Amino acid sequence: MSKPNLLLIGIDSLLSKHMSCYGYFRHTTPYMDKFAEGGTLFENYFSPHIPTTPGYASMLTGLDCFGDNTVALRHQGPINGKTLAEILNDEGYNTTCIGFRGNAAARGFQTYLDFANWNAGEDGKAHKAENLNNACLPELRRLAAEDKPWFLFVRHMDPHTPYLPPRPFDRLFYEGNEYDPNNHSMDPVFSFKPFCDYFMDWMPTGPNGELLTDKDYVIAQYDGAVCYMDTCIKNIFTTLTTLGLDDNTIVVITSDHGETLYDHDCYFDHHSINDNTLCVPLIIKWPGHVPAGKRIKGWGRHQDFVPTLMELMQIDPKVKFDGESLMPLVRGEKASNVSEFYITECTWMRKHGWRTPQWKLIRALEPDFHFKPEVELFDLINDPEENINVAEQNPDIVATLTARMNAFIAKREKETGATNPMYRQEYWHGHTEVGPYFTSSQQAYDTMHIGSARQAAKLQSKTEK
Repeated sequence: MSKPNLLLIGIDSLLSKHMSCYGYFRHTTPYMDKFAEGGTLFENYFSPHIPTTPGYASMLTGLDCFGDNTVALRHQGPINGKTLAEILNDEGYNTTCIGFRGNAAARGFQTYLDFANWNAGEDGKAHKAENLNNACLPELRRLAAEDKPWFLFVRHMDPHTPYLPPRPFDRLFYEGNEYDPNNHSMDPVFSFKPFCDYFMDWMPTGPNGELLTDKDYVIAQYDGAVCYMDTCIKNIFTTLTTLGLDDNTIVVITSDHGETLYDHDCYFDHHSINDNTLCVPLIIKWPGHVPAGKRIKGWGRHQDFVPTLMELMQIDPKVKFDGESLMPLVRGEKASNVSEFYITECTWMRKHGWRTPQWKLIRALEPDFHFKPEVELFDLINDPEENINVAEQNPDIVATLTARMNAFIAKREKETGATNPMYRQEYWHGHTEVGPYFTSSQQAYDTMHIGSARQAAKLQSKTEK
């Protein structure tokens, strides 16, 4: 059998619960829904380490945060492990990455291509996916013409702020007055000092300079951006079919992390380790090798991604992974890869926790700028939206989950010979003037700030030195 090609569609900030194939009430992803009918969809797939840099580091190395030594967006130094691109280079593949130059999590590609993936155009709308296609489709044709197998990684940015989908997608899911003076749902958003200038930089104003008042309009823009991107992804599928590559190309759709829209005070971003950020899609299609129309309920995590591909591609990379292949779940040989797992977030807050089918424990390693309590506990069965902190009412459960988390940390520290990277991320916040860690929530609130889309783009796309 000839070596299969690999097309990885990595979609930044895509929350699986906002995809119609994952049960969302809006029809946001019709083309990806159709794609899923020809492949296998994993219903409970998680990104345990938030946000982008640790998310992609785990996804592309098959390691957890202990193995790849990566937990922070502003990660400094090398990322441990061998990346998927490096593995496939050794196997004789041509490897290309579109839209992730400069971040160590995407190390090892032979070719890097950029596209305009952030700011709005002259019409005030962000044509991110169209710009990606302008780079992607010629490169896909070039790779197809070479006499070598290829790995193409395309990083879509449409669900990431700014949410500015082109017409008609901007009104596809909203019919109302986004500047209604009687609606005050955006008041807390524009009152949040660390992010308010960033929101004002890209959120459209009314004819007389009015600020948006309706949070549902902004959520509709997120959904519209997803739908617009979905339509553009169809162009990629069409090109793949036209080139005759469907049968010998593994196509994967996934995300580095989800998105908090109007949840947990983490407005229109992706910090926190609530399920809004942890739940991401995973859909794999390879005709004749991966079942069509199958849905897997068992749990998987980003560190399982590379091991799964290695089994599918029949490659032994001679490296040890922290994750396991998901193919035994597809074949019905096991129910799940894991029943509980460690979670981390180190972007705007430094927290870690433990997730089980029923419980979510979140423990702050230092005060956060949302003034949240040090310990949070959520009953995911009775409170799936994680709105009610029941830590004080359940000290025994907090103690039990903390002990399980600490036992896992001790185990991984012993296996790797290194202290948990969450304990040694000094200056993770990027503000050397205040010291390595925040000592109060007020200090964090007064220090952390993002002022423009340009500043956000720089932070998102490149590891700071």
